[in-house]
Amino acid sequence: MNTTFKTMDPSKKYRPYPQIDLPNRQWPDNVLVKPPIWLSTDLRDGNQSLIDPMDIDKKLKMFDLLVQLGYKEIEVGFPSASQIEFDFVRRLIEENRIPEDVSIQALTQARTDLINRTVESLVGAKNAIVHVYNATSPLFREVVYNKSKAETIEIAVNGIKDIKAALAALPADVRAQTNWRLEYSPETFSMTELDFAKEICEAVMQEWGATPENQVILNLPTTIEVATPNVFADQVEWMHRHLDNRESAIISVHPHNDRGTGTACAELAILAGADRVEGCLFGNGERTGNVCLVNLAVNLWSQGIHPGVDYSNINEVIRIAEECTQLPVGARHPWAGELVFTAFSGSHQDAIKKGLTRQKDREQSANGETIMWEVPYLPIDPADLGRSYEAVIRVNAQSGKGGMAYLLERDYGLTLPRILQVDVARAVQVLADETGKELNSEQIHQVFVDEFVERATPIQYIDHTISHHTGVETLRAQIEIKGESTVIEGTGNGPLSAFVHALNQKLGTKFSVAHYSEHDIHSDQTGEDAQAACYVQVAHADFAPAYGVGIHENIVTASLLAVVSAMNRSGVLIDR
Repeated sequence: MNTTFKTMDPSKKYRPYPQIDLPNRQWPDNVLVKPPIWLSTDLRDGNQSLIDPMDIDKKLKMFDLLVQLGYKEIEVGFPSASQIEFDFVRRLIEENRIPEDVSIQALTQARTDLINRTVESLVGAKNAIVHVYNATSPLFREVVYNKSKAETIEIAVNGIKDIKAALAALPADVRAQTNWRLEYSPETFSMTELDFAKEICEAVMQEWGATPENQVILNLPTTIEVATPNVFADQVEWMHRHLDNRESAIISVHPHNDRGTGTACAELAILAGADRVEGCLFGNGERTGNVCLVNLAVNLWSQGIHPGVDYSNINEVIRIAEECTQLPVGARHPWAGELVFTAFSGSHQDAIKKGLTRQKDREQSANGETIMWEVPYLPIDPADLGRSYEAVIRVNAQSGKGGMAYLLERDYGLTLPRILQVDVARAVQVLADETGKELNSEQIHQVFVDEFVERATPIQYIDHTISHHTGVETLRAQIEIKGESTVIEGTGNGPLSAFVHALNQKLGTKFSVAHYSEHDIHSDQTGEDAQAACYVQVAHADFAPAYGVGIHENIVTASLLAVVSAMNRSGVLIDR
């Protein structure tokens, strides 16, 4: 076993990224108030990261999904890299698949032949962005490319000259068909000296002739995450504050997720002055991925800010993304995972159950007005993403009364008294411990019925009649005791008290009703005719109180069934 983590001093091998000298930084006090400009790079950066890249049919399906979601800027590929990439871009244009308000973007290195091929691929598009890049950090300048700062700037500027030349070579009427825009990326910006990043970006803007009406997109990528998100925010704010001709630039960020902080980098970058964010659905991308566009969008939604894109059917988005990329969306992926709105813990379930009940009551009182969402453990309403409440509470051996009670109420219309919830949870826990697996609501309901509703030993109710005389009710009931039929009779101020009186006389017991409650079970919850549920807790001097439940279309019959079940469960009658 490699014991490096146990024995090595990491400070001998790694150094922390230096802090940025940024007096009076503003981003910590800023507040998100609107969404950024979004760029999806699923079809380029995302596609490059796949073991088996998407074929054209899958790329078309992904493009259509991105358009449907509302993305207006989409990086569609690296058309100079392969014929497949080139053909895909041409197919989008020639088959008129690109809406009028959507810009497509194509990536190229700052090389003349690749730039010419890229411009050729975009001819005929209504809105096209040529995205050119070269690496700028010391490590890449010195180790990978062996270039000086001046030579690195020359590569970038020559790339812009090549783009302008390629556009100038087009017939005027062809060139005029397209709104041509430029994006420049100082690749490895996150490791580049800020004064040099500023210098090379300004050289690109000057060569392009950037103006407020003809802005250059300056993409500041965390090509490799090497520092904490606050450092990246400082880098972005430094550029935002120091860049000459700032109004002629759109500052874009392209966070990768090497340190697992891509979302934080993107959000802090917006606070620091970034106008635009590039990423992929569900965080696809090289190494540990690009920032997750879904995560960022729903984060804004949760803060009361419309993100400008539509995730109201997130399950369909997941289905298409998984089909196109062959990458699964993890069960705990923020907002999108199968289990992110699910609680197994008993205390969590109890809080969610109470919160959902309160939210429903508040909504009913609001007369159709939208009210603030306030449910413990659920930062947003799952319904906003097209999710049902069925997966919110699921029961296993870690669960408690709240989760079990929620499922019985949701699926069977049973609103259990709190003390009964504890008893039912104990019974369900036995099955959960035995199986060691999650229990569905059908299994929970069956435990409830077997233990609390259909306890017919030693007493079984058969039938009854009631007569009234001067405020006193006389109840005559046919029952079975250990299989033998008998008739009992008792009096009381109501059917329930008369029945208990008759049973006590017959059995020689001293039962009393300690708690009684009832409610209707509506047919839309059970699929049957409307019934009543009665919950009766009986007390006895020598035994702990016990609950029983009766369910019947007649409320009196339901109450008598509940008394019988409760007495049978009490243990008083075992030896009688």
